[in-house]
Amino acid sequence: MIRNATLEDVPVLAELERQCFDTDRLSTRNFRYLLTRGNASLIVDEEAGAITGYSLVLFHRNTSMTRLYSFAVLPTRQRGGIARALLSASEKIAVENGFVTMRLEVRKDNARARGFYEKAGYRAFSTYPDYYEDHVDAVRMEKALAPHLSAEDAPVPYYAQTLEFTCGPACLMMAMKAQEPDLELDRSFELRLWREATTIFMTSGHGGCGPFGLALSAWKRGFEVSLFVSEEQALFADGVRNEEKKEVIRLVQADFLAEIGKTDIQLTYAPPQLSDLRERFEAGHFPIVLVSAYRLTGYKAPHWMAITGFDDRFVYVHEPYVDTDEGETDTVCFGIPIRLGEFDRMMRYGGSKQYAVVVIGPKTRTD
Repeated sequence: MIRNATLEDVPVLAELERQCFDTDRLSTRNFRYLLTRGNASLIVDEEAGAITGYSLVLFHRNTSMTRLYSFAVLPTRQRGGIARALLSASEKIAVENGFVTMRLEVRKDNARARGFYEKAGYRAFSTYPDYYEDHVDAVRMEKALAPHLSAEDAPVPYYAQTLEFTCGPACLMMAMKAQEPDLELDRSFELRLWREATTIFMTSGHGGCGPFGLALSAWKRGFEVSLFVSEEQALFADGVRNEEKKEVIRLVQADFLAEIGKTDIQLTYAPPQLSDLRERFEAGHFPIVLVSAYRLTGYKAPHWMAITGFDDRFVYVHEPYVDTDEGETDTVCFGIPIRLGEFDRMMRYGGSKQYAVVVIGPKTRTD
């Protein structure tokens, strides 16, 4: 029977550590901390009143990735399916908590353990030198926990932004390619869209892309476009202290709006409901959404994400930014599940709760 661990299990877990590992053991203090204060899942397998193994998973607060931190089964109970059951249960818990990728480290000299994880669907992606107390290297492995959210099977293809300020173009490219599968996505196209849609200035650094410019870029390529935006003031201007820069942002937005007035872009000055976006998505229209990504990434800057699906609990999104400096790969960034209520809060950016959604429909023109 698999169940959640309790504080009463700690002495047994510490003894299990002693029997399973010669080095890098978790202490009773470690177990107590993780059970009481850690952002973690600790489950055990119990047979006839005795604990035979455990699985410890750490949750990363700002990503969709989780980590299998420690995993052990009594030597006398191995090869009986307990390890497979514990691993499967931990993966299920991770998905239920909104995580879509599991990572782990395994000793490079432990061929049996590496084989076990490979059979379970994990793939090696790097080596961590001198990782263990006895100086053995660790092989880092990862697995996409929700295969139905893979980049290959998602209704919206994945494209990673190549510059810090091109999240908007990257998301627009994903939405347009979902409508036009033969559309070629490359860096030249990404930069072309950025040049067309940039606000020139942002809170710092190069200007990002606002909803008006992105909507126009899609419309000029023949796509049906719907646009939901705040009415009160120019987007992003609040985050700029320099008055001249604020004026430039206002002028750029006014120019975009004048152009939009000459098109059939559907412009709505009202926040979209998630139920409306879901209906549009299921009808074959693909939204890209300006969000406050602080809860997800820890950064306060406005950020674009592409919606890739809905269910009764989650909105699924492609995150165009891959933090390679932190060892991230695309697998951590596509099909991220975000709880409906959380995503609704993320759709309100800044102190004035601004919002922007661009919805890309099928092509209506070929000119």
